[in-house]
Amino acid sequence: MIRVSVCMPIYNGMPYLKEQVESILLQLEPNDELVVSDDGSSDESIAWLQSLSDARVRILRETPSRNPSYNLEKALKAARGKYILLADQDDVWLSGKVDLMVAALQSHALVVHDCMVTDEKLQVQLPSFFAVHGSGPGLVKNFVRNSYLGCCMGLRREVLDKALPFPKHIGMHDIWLGLVAALWFKTAFIPEKLVFYRRHGNNASTTSDKSKLNIWQQLQLRLTLARQLAATLFR
Repeated sequence: MIRVSVCMPIYNGMPYLKEQVESILLQLEPNDELVVSDDGSSDESIAWLQSLSDARVRILRETPSRNPSYNLEKALKAARGKYILLADQDDVWLSGKVDLMVAALQSHALVVHDCMVTDEKLQVQLPSFFAVHGSGPGLVKNFVRNSYLGCCMGLRREVLDKALPFPKHIGMHDIWLGLVAALWFKTAFIPEKLVFYRRHGNNASTTSDKSKLNIWQQLQLRLTLARQLAATLFR
């Protein structure tokens, strides 16, 4: 039985992919898996992944979605593990992350850990994502101001039963997964910093950046999100 599935969406990730994948595989057991969903990369990402000849690495190459959230959804749907950890293509996992997250997921359906925000050379710019963004649990709190960070999230399979398929016009997957889990299950934010969260100007995720939407656009997104969350009550 698969214990842990690490789900990673990628797109032209070679500048940082090798460092990230190596940091993940070092922590996985023989019966774990790294599920990589490619969004139509034109660089050497797929060739390099195939060259690893590692049975734990599964590569999905379906029709490109050109959307990081729906690309991740493909990996989540294919994941076979009891515990699912999310990963970006350009970060670096710190030692002990997998074991600590698996331990935390024994008593919580979704767990978010802290991280250090770095530049492209992994020089720490912010020692704590949580401290800067006021991260913490709470359905209403995170509905109003999201503090879920996908690359720091782990969840149990039952969360996917409620969260998949992703609704149309989803904002970002981290707030969707976090709020669905908070609505239905027990969640936790833990203080351990287990990832170098690399920001280099070309990141697919904009979670740590200031929103470029005006107040009206943000309100519309929240109203849509509220309707989508309510729909999970009738699945």
